[in-house]
Amino acid sequence: MKFQKVVDYFNTHPLFMEFIYLFGLFLVSVLFYVVLRKYILQYLYRFFKRTKNKWDQMLFEQGVFDNVARFIPTIMLYRSVAILPTIGESIQKFLELALVIIIVAVFVKALDAGLYIYNTFPISLKRPLTGVVQILKIGLYAVGGVILVSILIDQPPWFILSGLGAMTAILTIVFQSTILSFVTGIRLINNDLIRVGDWIEMPKFGADGDVIEIGLHTIRVQNWDKTITVIPTHKLMDEYFINWRGMREVGGRRVKRSILIDQTSVKFCDREMIERYKKIHLLKGYVEAKEKEIEEYNKQHNIDPSSPVHGRRMTNLGTFRAYLTNYLKQHPKIRQDMLIIVRHLQPTTEGLPVEVYFFTNDTAWVNYESIQADVFDHIFAVVPEFGLRVYQKPSGYDLKEAEAIFAAGYTE
Repeated sequence: MKFQKVVDYFNTHPLFMEFIYLFGLFLVSVLFYVVLRKYILQYLYRFFKRTKNKWDQMLFEQGVFDNVARFIPTIMLYRSVAILPTIGESIQKFLELALVIIIVAVFVKALDAGLYIYNTFPISLKRPLTGVVQILKIGLYAVGGVILVSILIDQPPWFILSGLGAMTAILTIVFQSTILSFVTGIRLINNDLIRVGDWIEMPKFGADGDVIEIGLHTIRVQNWDKTITVIPTHKLMDEYFINWRGMREVGGRRVKRSILIDQTSVKFCDREMIERYKKIHLLKGYVEAKEKEIEEYNKQHNIDPSSPVHGRRMTNLGTFRAYLTNYLKQHPKIRQDMLIIVRHLQPTTEGLPVEVYFFTNDTAWVNYESIQADVFDHIFAVVPEFGLRVYQKPSGYDLKEAEAIFAAGYTE
């Protein structure tokens, strides 16, 4: 009798029976999901770890198969609730929303896995696809959002899209930064203007270091002081920046520095100076050739050499430049196949700039600075050997020395 009463109750309350049936389907789906994830997926993961390919493991680690595991019991539940006459349609609409979210998540995770795999190849440094993947994600989210709304209002997706035409101008303004960044990213990739690992310098943003990430909206630069500078991607086409990649690829880093020579110390070389210069290994050939060239020139033009202002003569500054050129050309840390120049610049009130221009064969910052310092240490030390003086503004020490000399002379 009691069992009959229960049957009669279910017959008179079909909605309650549907909820019990739905609860049973839900338990079966959850059980299927647990078995699928705990046993089947784990078996597949162990199998993929034994393969040589890494992409299948990335799909697991990025969560692609986890979302696929959610999709299967959800679609089974969606098919099963169709037999419920009262609540079946409402439950199916809810499950349709869940299925759309799961499908979008599967594709998003697949894009993440694909990007991760792509970044393991050397070409990713030349052609970064982070920005492209980010814009594809936005497209997936947009498509998923349109489908979700169409399910909620029970209208086809193109009905919603037809109403977006009037909002194009608003969307363009709202997503202006995204559109600019995407276009800039495509130009940067196609023209190979910047890569991950490039050393760039962008003074307006205080960036001076290596590029560590190229995204859709921002580019992250780790400066030499280990701080991080974030630059809007579209600013790279609007603002000035330096990319030092060419220097690294060539393997030579430029040195362009000058020293100031006191112009009053420049003079013609006398015989004693010439003979002394001949004893310098780097100058012997130059001095002998130059002396012969000047002697022949003066003879051809019948120039009287008794006066130093007649004809051509060697100067200590010209000989100094020749010495520096030969010194740089035999230096083991300087690229001999690249430009080497020692030249004058425009004289100034602070002296005559003698510029030294060459390329080191080591582009590492510390080594580069060491090579540059060694060269200029030698230059400053050798200047007095040519009877030249390096110009510098008088210091307190200079004034004190002058005062002492004046006082000594006045006392005498």
